[in-house]
Amino acid sequence: MKNIAVVLAGNGVYDGAEIHEATLTLLAIAQQGAAYQCFAPDVDQAHVVNHISGEEMPETRNVLVEAARIARGNIKALSEYKAADYDAIIFPGGFGAAKNLCTFAFDGLDCKVNPDVEKAIKATVEAEKPVGALCISPAIIAKVLGDVKLTIGQDKGTADALESLGATHVTTTHGEIVVDEKYKVITAPCYMLDATITQIADGASNVVAKMLEMA
Repeated sequence: MKNIAVVLAGNGVYDGAEIHEATLTLLAIAQQGAAYQCFAPDVDQAHVVNHISGEEMPETRNVLVEAARIARGNIKALSEYKAADYDAIIFPGGFGAAKNLCTFAFDGLDCKVNPDVEKAIKATVEAEKPVGALCISPAIIAKVLGDVKLTIGQDKGTADALESLGATHVTTTHGEIVVDEKYKVITAPCYMLDATITQIADGASNVVAKMLEMA
């Protein structure tokens, strides 16, 4: 049975992992006969957002602790990740990917990537194992790898930014994936498009299927 590492960025679309993308990724892995282990960096969130009002809240939360809500407690600090122990790694989206895993949401092209995130991506690529990324998570991949083919859907501003980092962007719609054969990177737009939950399921499932094929 193949074993996939799933990296979460917290819990909730505006300040953490996008819960539909995260959960449907886990479902796709299980439905396709593989196992998964959730990971998250053990750091404070960039900020905390009220998901009803959209307003920032005056409190501090930990990314690993919040991500544990999605993983039902079965989660490890990303610093413990070893590429040799897994067949692939995948990053669901949500603003947390661009706020907690890197600072793309705040700093654009000048963003910094969390050291454990960068280490995990590079180790997986060096081991010639697949890397999946949904929604805005391909921004992290572009920052770390540079000359990689990927998609975030149809948002020209974001696509242009990723191409400025050295990436080649491919415009996609619901359920479509883009595969970089050199790095074994598989990406899908998911909620970077105006999508339904069933379309998110299609995107996640297609990425997972390709990852398992390439693993």
